Amino acid sequence: MSLLVAVSTTGNQFPVYFVAVYVIGFIAAVVIGSFAWYNSKRPAGWENSQRPDFVPEINAEKKSDSKE
Repeated sequence: MSLLVAVSTTGNQFPVYFVAVYVIGFIAAVVIGSFAWYNSKRPAGWENSQRPDFVPEINAEKKSDSKE
C-alpha cells in the first residue's frame, strides 16, 4: 500500500493529451454510432419512430447502371 501512495505522490502527472484523445475518440464514436443507428433499419417496436432533426439522412441505395 505504501508503494501505491509513493507512486501517486511523486509529482509525475499523466499527460493531458492522452486523456483528451480518449475523450474526443469516445465522443466521436458515440456520434457516428448514433448516426448509423438512426439511419439503419429500425428494430422491432421502433418502425414508426421519427428521426431526430440533427441526424442527417443517408441514402445508401446502390444504383445498377450496368448493362446486361
